[in-house]
Amino acid sequence: MIDLNADLGEGFGRWTLTDDEALLSVVTSANVACGFHAGDPSVMRRVCDLAAERGVRIGAQVSYRDLAGFGRRAMDVPGEELACELAYQIGALRVFAQAAGARVAYVKPHGALYNRTVHDAEQAAAVVAGVRLAGGSLPVLGLPGSRLLAAAEEAGLTAVPEAFADRAYTPEGTLVPRREANAVVTDEDAVVRRALALGVGGAVEAVDGTTVAVAARSLCVHGDTPGAARIAARVREALEEAGVEVGAFT
Repeated sequence: MIDLNADLGEGFGRWTLTDDEALLSVVTSANVACGFHAGDPSVMRRVCDLAAERGVRIGAQVSYRDLAGFGRRAMDVPGEELACELAYQIGALRVFAQAAGARVAYVKPHGALYNRTVHDAEQAAAVVAGVRLAGGSLPVLGLPGSRLLAAAEEAGLTAVPEAFADRAYTPEGTLVPRREANAVVTDEDAVVRRALALGVGGAVEAVDGTTVAVAARSLCVHGDTPGAARIAARVREALEEAGVEVGAFT
């Protein structure tokens, strides 16, 4: 069984980016923007209401404070300050999840923070500290082999390894930086093929043509990719036809 997640609620005010309603009819887990890279209270509430109606798990997608850069710019934030900011984001989303009759079920860093915690032990520890500060023992999504998942396990949190059907991989099993060409896979057929390779075979082709083993419990399709809802639907259909059960990890 594999979870299918997508980044949702990435709008702000009258500006919208993700097709939340369509994606929530397909995915099993929703990474909801918590206001620091995208999202605002109204958006967060609406997405939580829709997710609760459809039985989709609600996750806090926490980020550096970077609305202008969509959370994708590198930042140096002291660990204690970062932990407080992440707890603040989780707490804000929890209000709307509870109002919808649901709960925040997990935490996933976004963008630059996600990539930073692959190798940076201090920032990874700050993310875990933020989760602990927010209360509870929420599972943490991250890249297999990352400092983040190691820190989560050490703190007694559930570490959930994640793979990406629409992102290019290096031979080392990390994501190709978005500043490089072809970092995002937009061809629908290619995304479906990669999702099957990950969901059935636990591997993906890296940019140099080699095969990289990726043991993942959750599979991400980015919500801001053009045609994301259609791609996600095709991915789910292909996985289920291949005998893979698609279901939430929590």
